Parts: sequence; C-alpha cells; structure tokens
Amino acid sequence: MIQSTGGQSFIPRVFNREDQGHQIQKGDHARLSSFIGAIAVADLVKTTLGPKGMDKMLVSGSPHGGDVTVTNDGATILKRIPVDNPAAKILVNISMTQDDEVGDGTTSVVVLAGELLREAEKLTLMMKLHPQTIIRGWRHALDVAKNALSSCAVDNKADEKRFKKDLLNIARTTLSSKIVTSELEFFAKLCVDAVLRLKGSIDLDMIQVIKKQGGTMNDSFLDSGFILDKNFGLSQKTVYKNPRIMVANTGMDTDKIKIWGARVKVHSMDDVAEIEKAEKEKMKRKVDKILAHNIDIFINRQLIYDYPEELFREAGVGSIEHADFDGVERLARVLDAEILSTFDKVDESKSGDDSKDDEKKKKGKESSRVHKLGTCATVQEIMLGEDTVIKFDGVPKGEACTIVLRGASTHLLDEMERSIHDALCILTQTIRESRVVLGGGCCELLMAQAVHEEAMKTKGKEALAMDAFANAMRQIPAILADNAGFDAAEIVTALRSEHSQGNHWMGVCMETGSIGDMRKYGVTESYKSKLQCLTSAAEAAEMILRVDDIVKCAPRARDRGH
Repeated sequence: MIQSTGGQSFIPRVFNREDQGHQIQKGDHARLSSFIGAIAVADLVKTTLGPKGMDKMLVSGSPHGGDVTVTNDGATILKRIPVDNPAAKILVNISMTQDDEVGDGTTSVVVLAGELLREAEKLTLMMKLHPQTIIRGWRHALDVAKNALSSCAVDNKADEKRFKKDLLNIARTTLSSKIVTSELEFFAKLCVDAVLRLKGSIDLDMIQVIKKQGGTMNDSFLDSGFILDKNFGLSQKTVYKNPRIMVANTGMDTDKIKIWGARVKVHSMDDVAEIEKAEKEKMKRKVDKILAHNIDIFINRQLIYDYPEELFREAGVGSIEHADFDGVERLARVLDAEILSTFDKVDESKSGDDSKDDEKKKKGKESSRVHKLGTCATVQEIMLGEDTVIKFDGVPKGEACTIVLRGASTHLLDEMERSIHDALCILTQTIRESRVVLGGGCCELLMAQAVHEEAMKTKGKEALAMDAFANAMRQIPAILADNAGFDAAEIVTALRSEHSQGNHWMGVCMETGSIGDMRKYGVTESYKSKLQCLTSAAEAAEMILRVDDIVKCAPRARDRGH
C-alpha cells in the first residue's frame, strides 16, 4: 500500500503498524548500530582488565540509595548494568557463558570481541569489504590461532610437584587482578589446598564459602570440616559424638490454625481450643515418627516452631531450623544423607544389612523410596568472630571443607567471595584439562604473529580480515599496559620485536613496567580458559557482523478497557 506523507513524496509501507512504533534499520545503519552498542560495552569493562585494572561501583536504582557493589569482575558488572542494545546483550551472554564454563576470563572475552568488532567496522564501513569475506578470513585466522595456542601449551600433570606449582601460579595470576592481591600468596595457597582436597573431583559443592564480617583478610582460613551458619534450638546440647543426623524439608510450623481458603465458625473459645489441640496432636504424631528413627540431630530446611522444638528438647534431640535450601542440599551430600519429607521408612545404608531375611529385602525393594540418615565424627557449636556456627567434623565425604572469609565490610567480603569463586572454578577446570600457557599478553602476541604470517601467504581480501584479527589480539597486551599506566606503544613494539626473534615467553611485566620473561615471574594461565575466551569472542563477533537488518516491534498498547 502506498501512502502520502506530505502531498509530494510517496513512501511504500511494507510492514504492518509502522506508524505505531515499529522500527526497521537496514544495511550499514543496522551494522553500525550493532558495532556501537557492542564496542560501548567492551569499552566499559576494558579498564578493569589485568592486575592493575580499576574497579566499578554499581548502585541499584532504589529510591533510598539502593545496594552498592564495588567490583572489577566482568561478569558481575555486565550482569548488573541495564543493556538495551541487542548486540551488547550478545556480549553480556558470552561473558555469562565464560563464567559458567571456566569461571575466569569474563572480561577478556568481552574486550577481545569488542576489538574484533572495532576492526570489522573499519573493514566494512571504510574499506567496503563484504561481511562474508571478513568471516571467511576470521575463521581461517581462528584455526591458525588455535594451533598456535595448542603448540605453546605445557602439560605437567605427570609430575605432581610441578603440577602443584602450576596450580599455584594460576591461582596467583587469577587473584592478582582481584581485591585480595594484597594477600596474594596466602589466598592462592588457600584456594589450591581447598581444590586438592577434592582429590581430582571437580564438585565445588564440597567447598563451602562463609563470610563473616570483622577482622582482616589475613584472618581468613580453610577448615577441614563443614560449617553451617546456624544455631541449635534453645537449651539444647551443643556437642555430639558420632550422631545420627536426619536432614529434612518438611513443615514443622503447623501448631496453630492454618486453614487457607476456608472460614471456620465456632461458638466459643472452647471450640478454638479443640482445633488447636487437634493441630498439636497432629504435630506430636509427626515428631514421634521422626524420633522413632533414633536420631540425635534433626536439620530442617523450613521453620521449626516452639512446640516441636520443645518435643525435640525433651527427647534429647538437637534441632536446627531454617537451613537454606543450598545449605541443606550441600549438607546432605557431605553427610551422605538424603533430604526427607516423609518419615515412615529410613534405611541407613544403600546396600542393606546382610543379616536381614529375604522377606524384609523384598519389602525394601518394593519400597519406591529408600532414605538414608547421615553421620559424622563430631558436631559442635563454635565461635566464628562474634557469631556462633555449627561445625561438622569427620564427615563421610572427607574432601569437604569450608573457606571462612573475614573482612572489614560486607562490600569487601562480597568481592572476596567472587574472587575466591573465580580462582576455585579455574583451578578445578585445570585439574580436568591440565595444560597451561603463559600469561601477560605473550599468548595473544604469539597467536597474532602466527595469524599475521599466515595472512602474508594468503591471497585475496581474506588476508585483510586475517590481519585485522591479528591486530585485535595485539590490543590485549596494549590494554594491560594502559591500565597499569605504562607506555603501551613502547611495550607492544618491544614485545613484537622479541616474538619475531622466537622469544615467545616474553610478556608485559607489571613489576618493572616493561617486558619480561613470564616463566621467571610465574605468570601462568589455564589453556582451557584461553581457548574458550578466543573461541567465544570470535563466534560472538561473527554473529554480530552477520546482521544486516534490525527489526524492532512496537511495544504492546495498553488495553484501556481494564
């Protein structure tokens, strides 16, 4: 349909409801919009990259000031900021993916994708290269870069002493850009000790992290037991030896009238008393079922009201209420127990007792649910700072441990927790994929040099795209130097000279403000982290580059009839 917009010109209307808010961007306009949004997000987190990166203060939009978060973790920053540009949201998603897959490199992947798009902007808008030509060159460059990265990776898993040294170096490199850098050696050793307790497992649920305000960062410690940030019930025992522990998720708060969606009419207070008595009898029967299993400690995810707590106290059973779901799930795994919601049948072992007769075995098989009680060597209340917590020692899962973080403020503790989480994630991934590479920007320059040499042998316009890919990777050491206040141009040119002579271990040295041997300074990173960062950044940049039209739907009109 052709419509006039002023008597002179006629504009064809293709899409329905264009005059009600539909927006269509085509060609270079759409591509430029995507580039600008993605590069803006990359520039936002660029200054946080590296050991000398700056922090960001994020304030929520609450009318009373809101929550304040101070961090330099790329995933945390991108998760909290409001993003409207569609291309920018893609970079936020790859940062989340990097955080889930590896735990570290969340800033690097966004910065590298942003630099690739910056180079693509020059190629498409200035040199008029077709996006598909650029993508072919990038894919070739990505294969060359992966081969170069794989060739410089080292695997020391066969040598236990050298592998532990690699883990310590990776922990130092990861934590050097975090707030715990003032106690770098202390926290690096703490994280490595915690991961080595897992004995090859990568189950981070076995490592509990507790934050307690007060003291200094140096007061943090690794405890061999499992600590639950709760207390026993009023006037109950606080020390147990070899207890039988039941972990449950059941309602223990029905000692008062709760009849939802119904109205109860009574003629006197005696009738109300009868209803309350019935409720109490119902609760007492439930507690008696629990106590019939001869337990010593009852841990419930939900509340435990005064009446059932009193019944537990009279029976000499300790009760712990309102343990959050994450804590209950982790505790059940550590104690080798199951979370119960019904209490008619509990089996203490999966295999069963050999002395049982065949009839009991048959009944056990017919049961659709086989439950287990947990146990450990000791359970006791201990003081942690100014608070009382419960410590479980000698748990069946011997690899379980707790990291207790101490600090002056909640903001500091939150950032410490994020830092420790990143280090634990990258260390567990290194145990699975044990190859390591050198950091400090030397890997990026090595890959850039390999791509540049391949581009020199490539004919056609794809060589221009490969050179752009190499230029984007060379920006990583330049940004590291810039964030530290060094002369980036001088450092990068010196590094290119060294790498051209075959000294592929040279990188940006933060201690001297120049270049240095990364082997000497122990700047080591996980091979998997680098590979994931390189692949994700290239794929995200390619996805954004392929877009040539952006169609935005109009917001749904409010129904004025309601």
